[in-house]
Amino acid sequence: MNLNTQLHEDREKSLLRVSMIGGLNTDTAPGFEATLTEAIADEWQMVLLDMQALDYVSSAGLRVIFKAAKQLKSAGRSLAVANRQPQIEKVFEILQALPDMAVFSNDTELDEYLDAMQAKVRDRDAH
Repeated sequence: MNLNTQLHEDREKSLLRVSMIGGLNTDTAPGFEATLTEAIADEWQMVLLDMQALDYVSSAGLRVIFKAAKQLKSAGRSLAVANRQPQIEKVFEILQALPDMAVFSNDTELDEYLDAMQAKVRDRDAH
């Protein structure tokens, strides 16, 4: 699984749109983290993650997103997400429902759960 990113700058609004194409997983998270680190260093007021073409996200990918959100917030800026596919939306719903609860014994267990939930939503939408 690959992840391609496209950056769209709107200097007037101090907005950087990061279009995500493919999957954000253990293999692609380090490269994506480097992209976000550069975006944070560029002093954008808002970094927007456009997830219209994002097919999959794992716990490693979520860690990168949450780390960037925390860094931006501490600098008085923000991270936003848009255009989530149904399976990605489901992952965010799960995380909002369990914000302070550790229910998984390790990352592998969490990824297996996220895999199953995303597959279930994709299968439902395919019918």
